[in-house]
Amino acid sequence: MLIGVPKEIKVHEYRVGMTPTSVREAVSHGHKVIIESNAGGGIGAADDDYRKAGAEVIATAAEVFQRAELIVKVKEPQAAERRLLREGQVLFTYLHLAPDPEQTRDLIASGAICIAYETVTSPSGGLPLLAPMSEVAGRLAVQAGARCLEKSVGGMGTLLGGVPGVAPARVVILGAGVVGTHAAQMAVGTGAQVVVIDKSAEALRRIDAMFHGRAMTIFSNQDNIERELLRADLVISGVLIPGAEAPRLITRQMLSKMKPGSVIVDVAIDQGGSVETSRPTTHADPTYVVDGVVHYMVANMPGAVPRTSTYALNNATLPFTLALADKGWRRALADDPHLKNGLNIAAGKVTFRAVAKALGLNYTAADAVLA
Repeated sequence: MLIGVPKEIKVHEYRVGMTPTSVREAVSHGHKVIIESNAGGGIGAADDDYRKAGAEVIATAAEVFQRAELIVKVKEPQAAERRLLREGQVLFTYLHLAPDPEQTRDLIASGAICIAYETVTSPSGGLPLLAPMSEVAGRLAVQAGARCLEKSVGGMGTLLGGVPGVAPARVVILGAGVVGTHAAQMAVGTGAQVVVIDKSAEALRRIDAMFHGRAMTIFSNQDNIERELLRADLVISGVLIPGAEAPRLITRQMLSKMKPGSVIVDVAIDQGGSVETSRPTTHADPTYVVDGVVHYMVANMPGAVPRTSTYALNNATLPFTLALADKGWRRALADDPHLKNGLNIAAGKVTFRAVAKALGLNYTAADAVLA
């Protein structure tokens, strides 16, 4: 199969769909790989590194899209890229369609086969292609939040870990999943006061055991969320419903009662955000202020550390990329129900129920498309 890797064009996105190591593996399976020139520049991978791995370096994205049977990316295709997709072409990348009707319409119209990293599942019920970026985002959320607490950025001027004689900041983490766990790990390490809120008693027990009581655990309900928001210096939201819009846990009314100069980092912004006042931002202009509260809402947070993120992502995506290339998309999905869960749009039909529900579109089961 001919695999194509275009350069990412989202603002300040430096990751790349395949590393030279991944290209070498694909070539060893008998496939051809074409990659846009300088696509790997953001991770320190030069065109010659890809050539040595067996790839053909192409001058333009248009040619990559025109020739490739399987497109492997990182972020959702931007409008200019969506116009290059064609009927029957396979797109394998993050999509996050539920809050993005424009992208969804374009992908439906393209007739392409669109498989989303974020809804591929594992036998244990996890999300193996989302997990590595959630790990990165959870850790970055603490770094970003600490920076936003500085006065020059609009924060209250509080050092996350405090100093002897001065209390540390209070960090409230919504969600004890992958994002929340890694955020808690980083926040506890700084010496901050850490509170983790989740609706799963089992998840809270896991957090309590992991941190030996250094992170307070609280059951999620409106009273507890509001009480902790009013005490928080930094709030990190990592709530997730796979493929669906994130639940809105923080209302504008709650926001108005928070401390002036406090910070919210909404890692759920890819799925629409969990704050009533959430709207996506970029690394070029990452924050805005509402009711005195600093909002950090960057929709591709792991793009800030592209080398770490790309290699972590490729570790997870490569087996699925090879399966799609080795078998073709129909057989690969038929053979693997977990990869089949990644199918969001195929041949003009929405094949992921949560996306169809969020956008008010007709739903077609993936099996019907495969048949």
